[in-house]
Parts: sequence; structure tokens; C-alpha cells
Amino acid sequence: MNAPRSGLAPRQPWGVSALLLAAADVLAARFGALAVRGELSGFTRAASGHCYFALRDEGGAAALLRCALFRRAAALLDFAPADGQKVELRGRLEVYEARGELQLVVESMQRVGAGTLYEEFLRLRARLEAQGLFESARKRPLPRWPAALGIVTSPAAAALHDVLAALARRAPHLRLVVYPTPVQGAEAPPSIVAALQGAGARREVDALLLVRGGGSLEDLWAFNDERVVRAIVASPLPVVCGVGHETDVTLADLAADLRAPTPTAAAELAAPSTAELLALLVAREAAIAHGVQRAIAQRAQRLDTLALRLGRPARALLAQRERLHAIAQRLARALTPALAARSQVLALRALRLAHAVDATLQRRRAALQALAARLEAEDPARVLARGYAWVEGEDGRPVPGAAALAPGREVRAVWADGQARAQVLEVLPLPPHRR
Repeated sequence: MNAPRSGLAPRQPWGVSALLLAAADVLAARFGALAVRGELSGFTRAASGHCYFALRDEGGAAALLRCALFRRAAALLDFAPADGQKVELRGRLEVYEARGELQLVVESMQRVGAGTLYEEFLRLRARLEAQGLFESARKRPLPRWPAALGIVTSPAAAALHDVLAALARRAPHLRLVVYPTPVQGAEAPPSIVAALQGAGARREVDALLLVRGGGSLEDLWAFNDERVVRAIVASPLPVVCGVGHETDVTLADLAADLRAPTPTAAAELAAPSTAELLALLVAREAAIAHGVQRAIAQRAQRLDTLALRLGRPARALLAQRERLHAIAQRLARALTPALAARSQVLALRALRLAHAVDATLQRRRAALQALAARLEAEDPARVLARGYAWVEGEDGRPVPGAAALAPGREVRAVWADGQARAQVLEVLPLPPHRR
């Protein structure tokens, strides 16, 4: 080891706690009580009543000061702090040993005005509201019984875990589709717009959940982007927006069809629970059973009434039989003269018809006899009986004349008393004076 220099004591290393306490003492001695101005960012109020936030310079400078406002001092505030507000703080600088961070312990807070970012939020909200983008009349109801839900958020976000856990507990039968997108930073707005448009084009879900956990006004600024707001309004699917905590309000919340205070609440609002569905089915079943029983009772009562009206069937049948007998007698009396007249007319027409048929038969018989005589006169057998012969070729067809013959051709000659086969030796035409 090197020997220490003469006259100088060796420097001992600091412990972490000792160094932080020493730094805190130096800060307290150097600054004491002080006042500082800036814009609130990431303001939260714990269940204990203590408030924690950051203070940044106006205009979006990168400088950031952690602040703590304890319950006693917070109870004296005369306004509700919110991100983007311009305030003046009075307090003292300390070092928070657990994290080794510099923080301002605030003893009083006064509002000075709206911060630059918050003023931009208010201007954009007023302009979009004037264009009707936040009108309640244009917002659509959520599907009552969705089969599938889409979740637009970052896969690494705690909000996605909260939504998935809530839906697994509340409606495990639902099909879920995640459309991943950054939810913070400069690349978040165009990515959110692309995710909304892609989900609307694919139409594979019934509604969309646009969710993100809490944060400062700067952290949530992507959901105040005008492009995101207009994409929500133009979405063909209903959009439920659950961004931040209950006190966080973004322009996306105002444009959505339904605003949820948290991502978990968005899941609960978009999906009816399985228990509710089962209870509804049980109620419907009971209502149907009651309706059936009531219908049966009404029909039974009607049958009883009809049975009382019917009384004794024999008496009713006797009255109907007597009525039918009276109608039959009236019908017989009315039909007798008419039937007699009709009978005379029919007898006369039958006589006329018989005369007409006889005359027609005589005419047909005479005509038939004349035709038979003509047919008998044309009978080839009678011609052959007078000594003529019938000549036909080998194919059985008649030979119409000598021109149809040729020497050497065989023919068959038929007479009344027999026939003969012959062969043509020569064909001689008749002289002209014998034709």
C-alpha cells in the first residue's frame, strides 16, 4: 500500500444513509424555505390522503421535480389540483432516502393559472366540441350480447392484464382479440389510429376497448391527439375508452361511445357477466313455464264453459233431428212439382232423340251399302274372275306396265284359279294405233 501523505489523515468512505443525510443537511442549510413555480404532472392522491406529483417547467422543458404534499397541508387546499395546472409551491427541499431522490415537501400550494399543455388541451377540446365530435346523439349503444371483444392497448401495459383478468372472471365465454399498439410517446397516436382502423376493417369483434393505465397529462397525451379522436369517431365498431384513473379525462374519453373510469371498468361495462346471463336465462325459463301453465289453465276453463253450454247431448241431437226432418219435408214438397215438369220435358226430349238417332242410322246404313257396292266392284278378285291376270315382280310389287319389264326378269302371274311363274323373253311395245 502507498503510505499516506504527511500531514493528511486518510479519507474514510461514506455510508449511503450518512451521505444522504449530509446532502439533506446541506440543502436545508443552503435553501431553507423556498417557493417554486411550474406545471403539475402525474398528480395522484393516495388513500392515506397524501398527494404525490411532479412539477415541471412551462413549455415542456425536461426538468422535473418530485413533490410530496402530506394530508395536513392537502386538507388546506381551496381547489382540486389536476395535471397541467400552473401552481406556486412553498416548502423545503429534502432527500427521500428510500430512493435517493430529491423531492420538495410542499407546505402550501396556490393556483397561478393553466399550464401550457393544459391550455392546449382546453383549446383542442373546445374546437372538436364545436365540430360535434363529442355529441351524445351520435354515440352508439354497445351490443347487448357480444360474442367477441377487441382490446386496443400495449401488450406490455398493466391495463391489458387488468382487462384480461376482469373478462376471465366476468365473461370467460367471450373471444378476445388484442390489437397491439404503443400508448405513450410520439409514435403512439398513429399506431392507435392504425389499430382502430385495422379492427374496423377486419370486423371480427363486436366492440373495441381502448385502454391504458394512469399517468400524468404528458403520459396520457396520445389520447388527446386529434387523429386518435377522429379515428374513434370514424370507427365502424362501438368504442369503450378506459384511460387512466377515474379523475383522468382525455379527449378520447369524450369521443368514445362510452367512457369507463378505469380499464377494468371498461371490461365490465362491455361484457355482461356470466352470472347475469345465467340469471336471465333462469328468469326467461320461469316466465315461459308460467306462460304455458297460464295458457293451459285458460284452455281448461274454456273447455269447462263449453261443456256447460253443451248440457245433455241427447236433447241437442233430438232438436237437430226434428229440424232436419222439417227441412226434408219442405224440400220434398218443393221438389215434387218441379220434378214432374222436368220428367215431362225429359220424356219429350228422349222421344225426339230416338227419332233423330233412327233417321241418322238409316242414312248411315244406306251410305254404307253404297260404299260396299263400290268396293266390291273394285275388288281385284272379281276382275280376275273375268279372265284377267295380275302380274307382279319378284319383290311382290305389281308391274305397272311393259316399260317396267326387261328380258330375263322373272315375274309371277296370278289368275282367279291359280298362278304361274314366268320369265320375260322379250318386251314388245304396242303399236301407236292400239294405245
